[in-house]
Amino acid sequence: MQKIQANLSGTRSINVEDIHLQTLLRYKLLDNLVDSNGIVDESVLDKLKFNIRSLLSSDAGKDKELLNLCLDVVYHSNMKALGLSNLIKLYNEWIKEHPESENTEETAATETD
Repeated sequence: MQKIQANLSGTRSINVEDIHLQTLLRYKLLDNLVDSNGIVDESVLDKLKFNIRSLLSSDAGKDKELLNLCLDVVYHSNMKALGLSNLIKLYNEWIKEHPESENTEETAATETD
């Protein structure tokens, strides 16, 4: 489990587990989320929440891991733009440290095509 800082003063944080990062990877929730300007603000957080709501209303909404991601991280009361920015950084670092996770997703995608 890792913690991401949720505010500038560092008094609030959000716990992120590997399963949360794997769920972000599985549903590609952070892919193309941030605009070309690279700025993570509240509108980007809202965009992520809208994407997740769409998934929850579909068959993917029955996925317990997606629901846990929502409850534990994305809809956490401390989640703001800074928290999302730190989540994206953590995710990118995690991908670099776990390239087998990304390869597993690519293999699964090609097998279903």
